[in-house]
Parts: sequence; C-alpha cells; structure tokens
Amino acid sequence: MTTTLNDASVSATAKYSSADSAGLTYSRKLLYAAIVGIVGGLVATIYYFVLENLLEFVWETGRIAIVSWFPAWLPEWHYTWMVATIGGLGVGLCLYFLGLPGEMAIVIDRVHDAGRLEPGQTPGMVATSLVSITAGGSLGPEAPLVQINGSLGSWIADKLNLTVQNTRVMTFCGMGAALSAFFGDPIGGPLFALEIPHRRGLEYYEAIIPAMVAGICSFAVFRMGTGLQVGGIYNFGRFGTLPSLSWFNLIEGAGLGLIGALAGVLFIGMFRLTKWMIHKIEHHHILLALLGGLGIGWIAVLYPATLFFSEQQIETELLAQSMSFGVVTLLGICLSKMLAICLTIHGGFRGGFIFPLFFTGASLGLAIAFGMPTIHPTIAVLCCMAAVNVAITKTPISTTIILTVLSDTAILPVIAIASFTSFLLTSNIGLLKTQRARKTETISGLELPDNSDSPEVAAS
Repeated sequence: MTTTLNDASVSATAKYSSADSAGLTYSRKLLYAAIVGIVGGLVATIYYFVLENLLEFVWETGRIAIVSWFPAWLPEWHYTWMVATIGGLGVGLCLYFLGLPGEMAIVIDRVHDAGRLEPGQTPGMVATSLVSITAGGSLGPEAPLVQINGSLGSWIADKLNLTVQNTRVMTFCGMGAALSAFFGDPIGGPLFALEIPHRRGLEYYEAIIPAMVAGICSFAVFRMGTGLQVGGIYNFGRFGTLPSLSWFNLIEGAGLGLIGALAGVLFIGMFRLTKWMIHKIEHHHILLALLGGLGIGWIAVLYPATLFFSEQQIETELLAQSMSFGVVTLLGICLSKMLAICLTIHGGFRGGFIFPLFFTGASLGLAIAFGMPTIHPTIAVLCCMAAVNVAITKTPISTTIILTVLSDTAILPVIAIASFTSFLLTSNIGLLKTQRARKTETISGLELPDNSDSPEVAAS
C-alpha cells in the first residue's frame, strides 16, 4: 500500500514537472526575461525624459516666468508651497477621475496571490505619479516603474499562456527591470524586487536569474538611452579618505544599525499616527491630496532640502552642504522628511519611498557623525541610510548592494552589518502588512498558504 502511494506521488510530481517544463523551457524563460528587460529599459527611459522635462518646466522655466509676476511684497519662496498645493489638487483629480492605482502594499499582495500585476492600473499610476513627483512630493519613480514594467511582464506571460508560477517570474522580471534602471544597479535592483514581498528573506528563488537577466538588459538600455553615468552618484570623498576597516568599524556598523532601526520604528509610528489623524476624511481623495500638497509645500519652505524624492537632493542639498549644517538642523531635516513622506503617502500621492528613506538615513548619519567625530561621516551616513530603509522594507541584501554601488565605496561589510542589525531588530515591526511568506506548492500544482509569516501571525 505504501509503495503504491509513493509511486503515485512520484508519478504525479513527474507529470506536473513535465507539464511545466514543456510549457516553458529555461532557455526560453531567459529569452523572455531579456525581452521584458529591453522593453522595460525603453519604458524607463521614456518615463525619465517625460519626468525630467516636467520638473524643468515647473521648477525652472515656470518658476522664473511666474515669480516675475509676483508683487514686490511677495517673496519668491511662496512659489514652493503654491506649486505643491496645486500639484496636490492635481493628484486628487487624477485619483477621482482615473481611479486609485495600486500602492506598494497592493503590488506585493498581487504578486503573492495572482502572480501578476494588472495592466489596467498602469495609465492611472503613470498620470498620478507624474503629477505627484512634479509637485515635489517625497515619493520617487520606482513604484510607477514597478507597476508599468511588472504589468508588462504579466501581459507577456498572458499572451504566452504561462502558468501562474511562470507568470510570477515574468512579473518579477518586469519589476526587477524597473528597479535596475532606477537604482542604476543591475544586481541590487532585481534583488530588491524579490526581497520586498517578504518580511524574513528572499523566497521566490526561482526568479533570481531571470530577474537579473531582465535587470542587466534594462540597465544597459536605460543607461545608453539617457546617457547617465554608470557607477556611484554620491561623492563621499569630501569627507576625506576612509581609513582601513578594522573590527571596531564592524561594531560601529552594528551600533548605527541599531540607531537606524529605532529611526525606522519612529517613522512607522509617525506614519500610523498620521493615518489615525486623517481617518475621518480618508475617502475624500481630493481634499486629502490638497492638504497633503499644502503640508509638503510648507515643510519645504522651512527645510528646502526635503522637497522632491531625494535621489539628487542627497548629494546637492545634503552632502554638498553638510558643513553648513549643525546637529540640531540635521535632526530637524530628518524628522521633517519623515513627516513629508507621511503626508505624501496619506495624501494619495503615488510613487516609491526608497530614496526618501535613504535621505532620512543620510541626514541622521550626518548628525551622528558631527555629534561623535570619532565616527567617519561616510560610515555613519551609509549605515544609517541602510538601516532606516531596511527597517521599513526588510531588504537587507539588496539595500547593502545598492548603497555600495551608489556610494562607490568598499565598505560593504560594515553596511551589511548595519542592514542586518536593523533587519533582525525590526523583523516583527512592519509598515507593509502584505509582506509575507510565499505559498507552498503541492504535487498537484495547487498552492497552500504558509501562515508562519503572515501578517496575522507576525506582529505588525
């Protein structure tokens, strides 16, 4: 009897595996991944140029033209909050007429359950995100690009009649292609896409190589199309040459990881408090977006460095001007940026919060370095950037790689320790409640949920 059951199980497993492999060979999977990456790189390039032109028109050309009409008694800085508020109104109108495109938590949920992102969400996400980012909101292009390219991978999988498992792989290829272009890292970007659906480590291992193939193709197309440099974008040389790493630097990494984790927990608290404060008007999307834009604008009036999604501002508004800031000012910038992110998200703006989180970590790290001169500013900044982001996103591997590439430094071991310290300390505290373990596949091809890491079981 036992032999018969075992034979039946082996037969069923073989039948399922054969059917799956017949549907999509590994070489074809990599070919489709490359196609998704190439198209994804082109999409990211188009999005980049549209966004750059909008930003230039509103904040440079438009600013000069409109400010020239200001009466003598009206200072130029009023332009900032006016544009942010009008942009908030634009976001609200997009949400009202185009619907509510999925935010990151919804994207994660769909990747787990359906294994795909809906292409129908893409137009609303594109329009709303462009208005959101142009208005100066503290969210970046990574979330809209993930939606666009992830749904592209899903669409290709639909046309090829792929299984749910292979559809999910193609969706991850699109997501990885988007993040590869955005982060400028063909390895860290795809890994980030694979890590963020989970709270406790990367689990969709079968998508690693296809996602990286897509990421490499997207990275190459995007860099050639935009002409952007390859490699680090932040200049830490201004803080002097890094000394040779020692065991003490590893202890520093752990300590900075602890501080960054606490900052991440503080942000989660601020985020939840903001949500509680607006819960009575949470369905009034136009009003919320208008108030969100007004809040973002006035924060930027007080702390100009907090405006926009901070990819460039980390260098131009923070690192380059760091010597003019004191510890108190840097902590004020850090807290203000956290509040700006909360208002941006709860205002209904659409975009990703990775670089805004990096910015909060960078300002915190600078404050620590200036307050404790024994800690090298480069180590303090990068470790805090990693720890704050990991506390929110639970992506210690990809965050470490991405920051090593962006900084063009060789302190990966210290960044890794800070990342994993934050990861371990905050593993039961999450912002994205849809992060959970993957489903368990059975020999019949069905998937059963693994509740060991579900939001209902894990503390949130």
